[in-house]
Amino acid sequence: MRTTPGGVPVSAVDPFGDDFLADPFRWHGDLRDTGPVVWLERYGVWAMARYAEVHEALRDWATFCSSAGVGLSDFRRETPWRPPSLLLEADPPEHSRARTAVARALTPRTVRGLRDDFSYAAIRLAGELAGRGTVDGVADIAEAFPLRVFAEAVGLAEPGGEQLLAYGNMAFNAFGPRNELTMASLRQAAEVGAWIAAQCARDALTPGGLGARIYASVDDGAISADEAALLVRSLLTAGVDTTVIGLGCALDCLARDPAQWQLLREDPTRAGAAFEESLRYASPVQTFFRTTTRDVTVGGVLIGAGEKVLLFLAAANRDPRRWDDPDRFDLRRRANGHVAFGFGIHACIGAAMARLEGEVLLEALARRVGRLELAGEPRRRLNNTLSGFASLPLQLTPAEPWSPGVAAAG
Repeated sequence: MRTTPGGVPVSAVDPFGDDFLADPFRWHGDLRDTGPVVWLERYGVWAMARYAEVHEALRDWATFCSSAGVGLSDFRRETPWRPPSLLLEADPPEHSRARTAVARALTPRTVRGLRDDFSYAAIRLAGELAGRGTVDGVADIAEAFPLRVFAEAVGLAEPGGEQLLAYGNMAFNAFGPRNELTMASLRQAAEVGAWIAAQCARDALTPGGLGARIYASVDDGAISADEAALLVRSLLTAGVDTTVIGLGCALDCLARDPAQWQLLREDPTRAGAAFEESLRYASPVQTFFRTTTRDVTVGGVLIGAGEKVLLFLAAANRDPRRWDDPDRFDLRRRANGHVAFGFGIHACIGAAMARLEGEVLLEALARRVGRLELAGEPRRRLNNTLSGFASLPLQLTPAEPWSPGVAAAG
């Protein structure tokens, strides 16, 4: 292992290369073992892969800021491809105003109020799928469910599933370098961006939805109409693509481990814990960048002001310094403390919604499906930031007793 003149370990790994993205967990152990801070020579940035350092960087927003962009691009020197997110790519005080407006719209009471509708939709979907036999866990479950319930909860007049998925794909690809993944997804930027912008306008949203609730803060003078539109856009990004990837990862984890699926079948109320453990184990959001605002010493390494730092959230979530037997998926584990949704003031605003969707869907499947098994080789979906599947062939065996009539009625 080479080191810089200052003695910092240097890694030649490309975290945005196809080999890495196809199986990122294969590389994380070496990154963690190399040191608390590593220099990635390919991109000239610092990296942290251990839990303690990643967690602290996420917590200390004043030192590791988001306003210079949470991707490789530095917004102080480059113009972003779309207006920066007021939640993900801003710091206080701008971030505080924006997060308060979203928090007012997405209160715990509001999320609880969605449970019955989400549960009913999950039960119907599980009933429809249980008797089908072979399904695609991505298209038929992980995409179908959020695009059905979340879009309606936000208040989108047009479902627009393809546009929502395409927008999320380009948004998360763009956090990496201008590689082929980024350039290919951005070819749709003008068309998809225009559709998203139109759906985020106040008069396009149905009354009473989460989007309309965000716009209520405009009437109070807390945010402007333009800011409200950006916040609705952020809600769509946070609430669709990452949830789709997370649900697909959870299904893959359970299909690969019959003992874990049986534990869930025996007690479907473990569904929330199963989804939480899958978030830790699979980490749908693999990485995010931060930028230092001052000279800071981490693990004995001096990082200068204005430097980009790549935080490996997924590597932190399997750090043996934090977790016992971290490479084992175990829904009995207390997975609290993982950083799959980030941490601190920039933690994912859609986390509560994603957890609700994951819990009700896995519980419904556990009650309707007796056996959940892989029916073929899954196909990975490569993305510079997300790690999940493009296709996940599953074999579903209905639980007994079961009949199409019962499923439809449920």
